[in-house]
Amino acid sequence: MEELSALTFVLLVTGGFAAGFINTVASGGSAISVPILIELLGSATIANGTNRVAILFQNLVGVSRFQKGGKVPWKRVLPLLPAAVVGGYAGSKIATSIPPEVMRRVFGVVIVLVALSVVMKPTAWQGSGAQRLKEPWLSIVFFGIGLYGGLVQAGVGFLLLAGLVLGLGLDLVSGNAAKLVVVLGVTVVALPVFVAAGQVRWMVGLILAVGNMTGAYVGAHLAIKKGATWLRWVLVGAALTAAARMLFF
Repeated sequence: MEELSALTFVLLVTGGFAAGFINTVASGGSAISVPILIELLGSATIANGTNRVAILFQNLVGVSRFQKGGKVPWKRVLPLLPAAVVGGYAGSKIATSIPPEVMRRVFGVVIVLVALSVVMKPTAWQGSGAQRLKEPWLSIVFFGIGLYGGLVQAGVGFLLLAGLVLGLGLDLVSGNAAKLVVVLGVTVVALPVFVAAGQVRWMVGLILAVGNMTGAYVGAHLAIKKGATWLRWVLVGAALTAAARMLFF
């Protein structure tokens, strides 16, 4: 690969910042970073794999910042990891050989429904503390979300937030923190699959990660400071934007 120009470096860092910020406070940031990577690398599959490098470091920073603010609900989120991680591994294996376009369209519709739910039933997103999803449905749902995250990544945070807030009763701030923990777990098992398939360009991924990490830190800080009401409207805007891209572009 040719040496990156200064303009490309700036584009990766600024695009990564926007993606890291949006991914941390809502989801859909990969709708910004993946097109940049496709344009630069010339391959959707390599872009998908390379993006996971930035996602890994982004979530390490985001989880650390939420933990510092005392917002990570470890006891609620850790039991979800096995199902999500197994799903993530399976999805990443599929992603190295099968185009994910159909699944993107399906989940574009799901994300629209998530946004409408936030607008039409805002009280449901305040976090009741009560767990509505029980086993075996809890594991099935988070396996499915992990599967999608391993396959596509873009938009998985919306599905996680729906499961964590509506299913587990977390508030949006704690739900965002828990979301980052789950995505981190999925990425840890998915990234090596893409590496083994030769679908990761490390230099590009690490430059992008600089922006993602910075955006994640700022996003987590604002989420803790501004609270759930602010997050709800960020979530609506990000969800509709990401869904439009999945469905129409």
